[in-house]
Amino acid sequence: MTVTAVQPARFAGIHMEKAAIDNESLRREWTDQFVQVNPDRPELKRFAGIVGRVITVNWNNKAVIDFQDGGWYDITASSDYLKKIDAAEAKAKYDATKNSAQPIPEKQS
Repeated sequence: MTVTAVQPARFAGIHMEKAAIDNESLRREWTDQFVQVNPDRPELKRFAGIVGRVITVNWNNKAVIDFQDGGWYDITASSDYLKKIDAAEAKAKYDATKNSAQPIPEKQS
C-alpha cells in the first residue's frame, strides 16, 4: 500500500497566505488602540460616545473591543466603523478595571 501526500490547490495556498498577511497587518494597526465607533452607523449607536480598547483582531478581521461593560464586541477593523483616539484623551475616559479580564474582578452590582 502506497500513501501519497495530498497537496492543496496552489491558488488556495496563495489566498490563505495573503489572508494571513492581511490579518496580521490589521492586528498590528488596531491592537491596543483606543477607539470610538462611527455614530453614523445605526448598528453601532449603542456604543456612541463610549471609549473602547481593541483587545485583538480575530481571523474574520473584526476588532475585539472592550467597552468597559464586562463584554467584548467584534466590530469590523476599519475606519468606516471605528475612529482611533489619542491615548492621553482616552485614558481619562477609559477605566481598565471595568472589564471582565481581571484576575479577580470586582463584583458587579
